[in-house]
Amino acid sequence: MRIFWTDGPLFIRELVDRIPEPKPHYNTVATLVKFLEEKGFLKREPVANLFRYHVAITEKQYHAETVGEVVDRYYNHSYASLVSQFVEDERMDLQELKDLIAQIEAARK
Repeated sequence: MRIFWTDGPLFIRELVDRIPEPKPHYNTVATLVKFLEEKGFLKREPVANLFRYHVAITEKQYHAETVGEVVDRYYNHSYASLVSQFVEDERMDLQELKDLIAQIEAARK
């Protein structure tokens, strides 16, 4: 998705060319693009006998959607459980948690 956001509409061959080495097989990339299209993240437009793909959502929307899926699948629909996991694993310290609470409170005012 990041390549689409930075480089704009692309054909699959152009996408493969922009992927760093080791490059996946064309069919692998085509399958991934099809999946992203089915999920509503990409749209396609016909150009001659090919399709050019472009983003259908913003990067912020994409992040929200994918994080939401993780929370639903692994944290029983609880964002609090996700944050708690970060604290328990010491990936988020107390000050970061306080800052997060302050951001939430400020946004609700």
